[in-house]
Amino acid sequence: MTRAGRWLLRAALALLPLPALAVECRDIDLGTNRFTVCEARAAEDIRLFLRDETGAVIGHFSTLADRLAAQGQTLQLAMNGGMYHDDRAPVGLYIENGQQEMRLIPNAGPGNFGMLPNGVFCIRNGRADVIETLLFQREAPACRYATQSGPMLVIDGALHPRFLPDSTSRNLRNGVGTSADGQRVVFAISRNLVTFHEFASLFRDTLGLPNALYLDGKVSRLYAPQIGRDDPGFWLGPIVGIVTPAN
Repeated sequence: MTRAGRWLLRAALALLPLPALAVECRDIDLGTNRFTVCEARAAEDIRLFLRDETGAVIGHFSTLADRLAAQGQTLQLAMNGGMYHDDRAPVGLYIENGQQEMRLIPNAGPGNFGMLPNGVFCIRNGRADVIETLLFQREAPACRYATQSGPMLVIDGALHPRFLPDSTSRNLRNGVGTSADGQRVVFAISRNLVTFHEFASLFRDTLGLPNALYLDGKVSRLYAPQIGRDDPGFWLGPIVGIVTPAN
């Protein structure tokens, strides 16, 4: 797809009505690759979760869903929400309900997290944005919730410069992308092993999003009861979720 074609697609997608539900999920097949995509308005109650009131790591979607249910709330969507150490502490910046647990890491480092440019998913009142780390450092937006991860998948409409179309490195992958006005928030997870280039292209060329952030690979999991997804697995670190009042 040409650059002009991508921008026309992006403009057309921006005119589409936003989801009527808190979150709407669908499957997308692109050639031999299969993805699940869940889209929400930034005005929805999007949060990050890591620990309970005792400081213990929540770790599982079921634990989080039960805790919210006891508070009269429903977990509509959840996904692993950023990279973490063996003790489940976040690798980079982590802010939950205005409280910062981990600082921003602006420098390059090992692994996918340190493959610059990386970025921050920042949730504010009425908008949510994926922001490249150095830009985030300069602008210092007041995020109520924030998680740093990496690498960036899409940066201002361009794929990460280190992603190769002919790469043979494949994995399950999940990430989040946002629109330029901060009103569309799209979470995606692959249903088969994909390259970084293929995954980033989903956000830019199919979903029409100018910025997107990789959240993780092997641990990628989705909780989306509306489509029957409650992926099992080991304990997670940060979890990103969308919450509504219980019916």
